[in-house]
Amino acid sequence: MKKSALLMGAILVSASVETLGQVKDKAPNIVFVLADDMGIGDLGCYGQRKIKTPNIDQLAEGGLLFTNHYSGSTVSAPSRCSLLTGKHTGHGYIRGNKGVKSENGFFDLHLPQEEITVAEILKAQGYATMCVGKWGLGGPETSGSPINKGFDYFFGYLSQGAAHRYYPEYLYENEKKVMLNGEVYSHFLIMEKGLDFIKKNADQPFFAYFAITPPHADLDYPDLSQYEDAFPETPYINNKKKGFKTQMKPKAAYASMVSEIDKNVGQIIQLLKDKGIWENTIFIFSSDNGVHCVGGHEPDFFDSNGPYRGYKRDLYEGGVRAPFIVNWPNVIKKKRTTDHITTFWDFLPTVAEIVGAKPVKEVDGISYLSLLTGKGKEPRNHDYIYYEFYEQGGKQSILKDGWKLIRLNMSKPEKLKEELYYLPDDIGEEKDLINQYPGKASMLRELAMKVRTESQHFKWENSK
Repeated sequence: MKKSALLMGAILVSASVETLGQVKDKAPNIVFVLADDMGIGDLGCYGQRKIKTPNIDQLAEGGLLFTNHYSGSTVSAPSRCSLLTGKHTGHGYIRGNKGVKSENGFFDLHLPQEEITVAEILKAQGYATMCVGKWGLGGPETSGSPINKGFDYFFGYLSQGAAHRYYPEYLYENEKKVMLNGEVYSHFLIMEKGLDFIKKNADQPFFAYFAITPPHADLDYPDLSQYEDAFPETPYINNKKKGFKTQMKPKAAYASMVSEIDKNVGQIIQLLKDKGIWENTIFIFSSDNGVHCVGGHEPDFFDSNGPYRGYKRDLYEGGVRAPFIVNWPNVIKKKRTTDHITTFWDFLPTVAEIVGAKPVKEVDGISYLSLLTGKGKEPRNHDYIYYEFYEQGGKQSILKDGWKLIRLNMSKPEKLKEELYYLPDDIGEEKDLINQYPGKASMLRELAMKVRTESQHFKWENSK
């Protein structure tokens, strides 16, 4: 029997009758709202001035605002893999957006059975578990299907590629197609299903993972009235059959999608309050990677990436920094801010500690529970923050003690380019210090190759 299978068995055994009884009485609910391609600068609590986000701002006013939080990756699927499995992209099973053919169609590379997710840990501890929105970690009837990775209920897009369209032909409910025939704005239905899950499970501990699709392109929202005449517009025209749809008012559409997310946060909070469970709920808000710059979106107009350089698909800070807000009324009694460096791969060990599950070995994350409670010692610092990426020629980065090495064109050694930045003095990554500090670059280069393992599915020499 594989070590991971033994480990999962240990987790399951730990959910004894006594533990389950304690869970039903005391365990906090966990709500995680994950926006898709939203920039850290798109929220008022992080400095946004043109787009209104009052509910999320209020969430931060009563909670813990993280100012140095890193997403799992610079694109969708590997970031979600990191969030759910506790591993950075040098160890994660899914390290890029990679499609595979199956009997049921073209889906994302699926998580294998031995990969343990947050949902599996929580389910073993007596939680009801849900994912609505975008999955991206495996198609129907595979080991990576959400219902095979610990989720009792799923509704939405199984394939991340299909989630570019807001009026799809169908969505999936668990593993069955629900035909929509291009007539329904998917996000509204996804939110409805997620809220229904909370209503049905309000009397027991639950994990509600809202992996919603806005504001990912297409820039598509049925009502632009709130921002219709607010900004100077440059229409985005696409005359091709592929790619993102034409949008005559892309700024209004993007702002409307961000404000829709904010409205959704308010809807969830109000429902939790109506059910009398708000105080005992951990509410987390974040985004899967840096802001996108496609389909007509102009991130510089909104200052969507704040003070950071780069966008989605970059390993500069703007591609991997994420907003991260935690509100837990029973524990976090007033607004606090932390600049402690945290990551998506910290979520799994944090959840395991919160619910009293046995620690999962062979993960890269560090529990930040003490940051939430404000008690005890701060979590130990990450030795490094590591990323690898398999598009645009292949990229790699590593951050240690403020020094960050970025390596470009990994798939073409003859064109390899390296850049070195010292973030405490240069958060915008404007001053390349590679020539001044060759020894520092050499140390980081050696460390970057040491902290990763080879992947059978992701290799830089296969990057295009």
